[in-house]
Amino acid sequence: MNRYEALGLIETFGIVYVLEAADAMCKAADVELLGFENVASGYISVLVRGDVGACKTAVETGVKAVEDMGAQVYSSVVIARPHQDIEKIIARYSIDNLLG
Repeated sequence: MNRYEALGLIETFGIVYVLEAADAMCKAADVELLGFENVASGYISVLVRGDVGACKTAVETGVKAVEDMGAQVYSSVVIARPHQDIEKIIARYSIDNLLG
């Protein structure tokens, strides 16, 4: 976490909406797509990291993209300066683990 100041997350229902959110997030700001997690019963979270302003912009844009498709965002958050131990949880989200 030393390089990054913030995490941004969006949770919605369905892979199509999560992909739209992730695409919008990555296009809107200089963030790194970390991965996603199928939370439960179709709810999926997508996670990005970057500086605080970029994460805020990315999350706002991702939320709007999902809502523009007529879907509902279950939750979203930007965590500024997360504790270093959060990295243990982030590893679970990693796209590298899914492709691995």
